Amino acid sequence: MIISSKSRVVFIIVIAQFLGTSLWFVGNIVVPQLPFSELGRSDAIRSILAGVQFGFIAGTLLFALLAISDRYAPSKVFLICAALGALVNLTLLAPSVSFNTILISRFLTGFFLAGIYPVGMKIASDYFEKGLGKVLGYLVGALVLGTALPHFLNSLGLAINYKTITLLTSILALTGGLLVGLGVPNGPFRKAQQQIKLVGLSTMFKHRPFKAAAIGYWGHMWELYAFWGFVPLYITLYNAENALNINIPLLAFLTLSLGAVSCALGGHISKKTSSKSIALVSLSASGICCLVSPFLLMAPLWLFIVFILFWGAVVVADSPQFSTLIANNAIAEYRGTALTIVNCIGFAITIVSIQFVGYFAENYAPYLFLILALGPIIGVINLIFQKK
Repeated sequence: MIISSKSRVVFIIVIAQFLGTSLWFVGNIVVPQLPFSELGRSDAIRSILAGVQFGFIAGTLLFALLAISDRYAPSKVFLICAALGALVNLTLLAPSVSFNTILISRFLTGFFLAGIYPVGMKIASDYFEKGLGKVLGYLVGALVLGTALPHFLNSLGLAINYKTITLLTSILALTGGLLVGLGVPNGPFRKAQQQIKLVGLSTMFKHRPFKAAAIGYWGHMWELYAFWGFVPLYITLYNAENALNINIPLLAFLTLSLGAVSCALGGHISKKTSSKSIALVSLSASGICCLVSPFLLMAPLWLFIVFILFWGAVVVADSPQFSTLIANNAIAEYRGTALTIVNCIGFAITIVSIQFVGYFAENYAPYLFLILALGPIIGVINLIFQKK
């Protein structure tokens, strides 16, 4: 079935992106239930959860160096990676699964996700030269909603067997791959690259608007995943400081899920203003939230809730707009490679920032988010002083 309507293509990509990335965001539910017995189980679980991040970084780096989504039909790349990711995910169901097997499985899952998330954005950019910010707003919003899902399930106290959810996510990922692979042809603005030319990457980074957008995105990523990862702890600190009984997983879910709304809303607003304006406002606001976060631990409950929900909205609203700026300012033949390599570096940065926040959480808990302000500050400066 070939889809010609752009609106239907967007719908398919958004649904498929959500289904495909389910392989990623269910890790927090599945991994702790896996029946392996290793010394230092909590450390082993953290290593396994980090494995998907390292796999994604490795995958995006290789995909970028080989220009996979620019040389080959991106819809087919999406399908193949979704199918392989689904298959690798099923290895978690092996009897007497070992720690090493789980670690390799999660690493390879992250590796194949490199052919789903950035490639989905590449496909969207092949269909839209104008209004890309709106489309990517929905794509990133789907990812955000998936990231929030485990918190929602935890807030309900649901216990889902890991075998059931592992099988289900593999089926969902394969379904998403088939939707794109069979239902979305090459976009009208796709310009295929016939051979690998690494010089294209260095040429793009000499283009000031592209460089400013990339640095802005990296500043945003410095904050985003560390904030998402430690939101429950931040709420817990407030809960303990004020002797309250907050449903922590529910508030964490609402905080993250509002980001899905803000991504979509920011995409619509960008059509009337610009992606740069949305990114600048959002990044500035989230940077201010980092700086004032210690003081809000002493605020009234209503103010704390408003603050954390606001932060959850602005911390990610700039993500699709930065991706739009990157895609629009990249050389057309290298658009997929540009999105992939910038994603690769961005996710590598998240590992560093998460370690910093983890250190602050253990030693200076009220100030755990202060270090995150560095990313927005650097990103905002680059956007403001961007030259043509």
